[in-house]
Formats: sequence, C-alpha cells, structure tokens
Amino acid sequence: MSLNEAVTGRAGEYADGSRLQVLDQATVVQYEWCGAWVVGARGDFDMHSITPLADALDTAAKEHPRMVLDASGITFADSTLLNLLIRTHQAADLRVAAPTQQLRRLLRITGVDTVLKVRATVEEAAAC
Repeated sequence: MSLNEAVTGRAGEYADGSRLQVLDQATVVQYEWCGAWVVGARGDFDMHSITPLADALDTAAKEHPRMVLDASGITFADSTLLNLLIRTHQAADLRVAAPTQQLRRLLRITGVDTVLKVRATVEEAAAC
C-alpha cells in the first residue's frame, strides 16, 4: 500500500490483484479554547462524509460568535468542504487553523485562502 493510500484510506491493489482497504472514519470534536469555539475535524471530508462536520459548523455558527475549524486532521477535502467553509464564513466569524498540505493547496488554487482567515495554529486562530 502506498503512503497516499494509507493516509487517504483508499484501497490499494497488490500485484496478485488482491485489495487492502483501510477504512476512513471522519470524526468531529468540539470544545472551547481562549474564548473561541473550536470544531476539530479528522479524516476525509467529501459528499459522503460531510454531514457531521456540516452539522457541527452550522450549530456553532448560530451559537458562538467566534469559531475555529481545527483542520490539522483533515486527510482529504474536495469542493464539498470548500462549499461548507464558504457558507460558514458567510454566516459566522470562521477561522481555519492548521490546514493540512492538501487542504492548503485546495484553498490556494481556488482562491478561497484570500477569503477565509487561515492561521497556522488553533491558538493563533482563536486570538486573531
């Protein structure tokens, strides 16, 4: 299995045709940090797995004036997550903390990094 397959949870194929599947499990945690509400996301987020994160961000946007998405554990993101981030940004004061390399690249090539408040750490995002 390649490193990419191990990280993304996508199936790998061996020379004999057998396949190994590493299961993805997107998880969301929430907590308060330095006066900001933090939503921590771990795993792959696409149209099949976005619902728990969307629910958490939608609720947080209604209940907390300052919120941070801890994106340090996001292993895969596509336009579904981008759309959610833009919608949440329009509804609340959203900061994105510690995006992974894949997410940083996605934000950069789409120009979304110029719209969102992206910070290196949760601490920086909560303080800005």
